[in-house]
Amino acid sequence: MCGIIGYTGSGTGDVLDVLMTGLSGLEYRGYDSAGVAVANSSLEVYKREGEVSALENAVPDSDLDGLAGIGHTRWSTHGPPTDANAHPHTDDDGRVAVVHNGIIENYQALRRELEADGYTFTSDTDTEVVPHLIRSALDSGADRETAFRQAVQRLEGSYAVATVFNGSETVYAARNESPLVLGIGEDGHYLASDVPAFIEFTDRVVYLEDGQFARVNPSGIVVTDDQGAIVETAVETVDWDPEDAGKSGYDHYMLKEIHEQPTAIRKCLRERVTELEGSIDVAELADLEVEGPVQFVACGTSYHAALYGARLLRERGVPAQSFLASEYDVDAVPLPEGSLVVGVTQSGETADTMSALRAANRAGATTLALTNVVGSSAARECDHVMYIRAGPEIGVAATKTFVSQQVALAMLSSVVSGRGSQEFAQQLRALPDQIQQVLDESTAREVAAAYEDADAYFFIGRGYNAPVALEGALKMKEITYNHAEGFAAGELKHGPLALVTDSTPVFALVTEGDDVSKTLGNVKEVEARDAPIVAVTDIPDQVSAYADHVLEVPSSGPRFTPILANIQLQLVAYWIANRLDRSIDKPRNLAKSVTVK
Repeated sequence: MCGIIGYTGSGTGDVLDVLMTGLSGLEYRGYDSAGVAVANSSLEVYKREGEVSALENAVPDSDLDGLAGIGHTRWSTHGPPTDANAHPHTDDDGRVAVVHNGIIENYQALRRELEADGYTFTSDTDTEVVPHLIRSALDSGADRETAFRQAVQRLEGSYAVATVFNGSETVYAARNESPLVLGIGEDGHYLASDVPAFIEFTDRVVYLEDGQFARVNPSGIVVTDDQGAIVETAVETVDWDPEDAGKSGYDHYMLKEIHEQPTAIRKCLRERVTELEGSIDVAELADLEVEGPVQFVACGTSYHAALYGARLLRERGVPAQSFLASEYDVDAVPLPEGSLVVGVTQSGETADTMSALRAANRAGATTLALTNVVGSSAARECDHVMYIRAGPEIGVAATKTFVSQQVALAMLSSVVSGRGSQEFAQQLRALPDQIQQVLDESTAREVAAAYEDADAYFFIGRGYNAPVALEGALKMKEITYNHAEGFAAGELKHGPLALVTDSTPVFALVTEGDDVSKTLGNVKEVEARDAPIVAVTDIPDQVSAYADHVLEVPSSGPRFTPILANIQLQLVAYWIANRLDRSIDKPRNLAKSVTVK
């Protein structure tokens, strides 16, 4: 969940600038605290509770020169967000500094051992055992790289860890079940949790694998295995424009990314959909053969997309189920021969989803990653990968990646079932322009003004609208901090109706091809309890009489109109959060890439 950055350059005076730029690019991964360590003859460490801006204010105005450095932005797991718990952590004498993303499961035993040996701890974190382990190895006569290796080999759990020493221009790093990518630049070399940390400086990357170590200095990058043998690595080029990671004049990344959705969908569809022939051809899936059922594993927003994808497949005669990755159990869920397990994960690093995919691999299933990040763990470890091509998404609340996942899953359903049609292809190709129409004509801002003071928000929908109702509620919760619930429309009367009052607006997704009469029946049930109704619909003439407000969307068939309805719900959540002055891009307690279980 945290973000780490490391840099070593051929020049001087630029280490701190690179670290601060990298932390700004990683702040979506955590913003409870931030810190840097710059190595020269000693280690200069600065860290502060709060966002990166608090750290910027704490660093001296004078140039902080150095040979190498590391930085960290934290999402708290062990201990509250305080200056003491912020990374980097150091040994007692400040000769070793460490940043870490992940969970060290055996840290308590290691801490007891180190305390018994006289090492002093000043934080509540699991990470602080690492610099003390390194120092212990140094005290026993090990050189720096050996000491780092010995320390890492004692860790149990997930980690991406980076270390610098006083007087050294080298950054040492290792990973296990947490992402770490290396960047190769002309004037220096980088490591980070994710590419946005250094995309401004280079687009040439090497993805570190589990169990591998890296030695990064101005001369280059050396990757070794857990035994110290050099590993040949492939250098890849990331197809991201540095400007894609900026706000481009929008007040928030989230609003920018909502408005990027037409472009994201065009990229997702490019060279995959032939409208005239009605064909869908995904090159990455050319050799995919599915003879059994399909199981989706995912978390959060991606799980809602998976629900949508499973329904598409079932409609085409392919048995399909969706599972919360954290609850997936291959011993309890039958995996018939020929099964395909699809991990839906924006980052390709989600810990629960990776755990489920690895379990499916061990059980003999074919695995497919549906992800946004080239070279991510899911992309590398699965048998097949399909990229959603949404580009960088910085806002913690997923928007354009959810829509891109839905569109990619629609194409996947056609490939797996072998059932495409010209109408299906035409509807897909029409989506970008229809999304733009929604963005241009939406009255969501006015709806937000009417209901910003509501006690709670309910979202209901049937069929393909049901996952969108769940996602609409999640967006509302994430960025407004207000209570919101999403339901399949028929479930509202089976208990939740007890919570409905005149201060709980109900957002009803009612679209053509859905069982409109039944959903309108559910609308009447809440209307009878004086709840305000906001209808999201492509058939306003049938629905307006039952609604206090109507958010219109174009008609795009029963499978794709819900995608357009989702855009309206994103905008409502955004504008309510904006009116409430919430931290929209960095909602409290949340982070973008969930790399802990």
